[in-house]
Amino acid sequence: MKPTPLEHQLINSEFAVYDCEIRLKFRLIEEKQALNDRERLLEMLLDAFSYGADEFLEALNVHFEVAEVPETQASPQMRRQLIRLRNSRESI
Repeated sequence: MKPTPLEHQLINSEFAVYDCEIRLKFRLIEEKQALNDRERLLEMLLDAFSYGADEFLEALNVHFEVAEVPETQASPQMRRQLIRLRNSRESI
């Protein structure tokens, strides 16, 4: 039995959709004014955490969960991006 194009695509795909949950708890020494800009707050905290523990940052708890989900649960924009990625890999 010959696989359908969809089955063939799923078997050979290097890309998938994932639900990711990250819970971080850490202590950070930072200037008080730096935390007032709410738009940059998450970016700054993730940058600080990605550099790792030092005398200014102490990790207290790190937990993450990653699970592959069916593509049908992704937004239309994400599904279009998956198609673009797969098509670009096939053209190489």
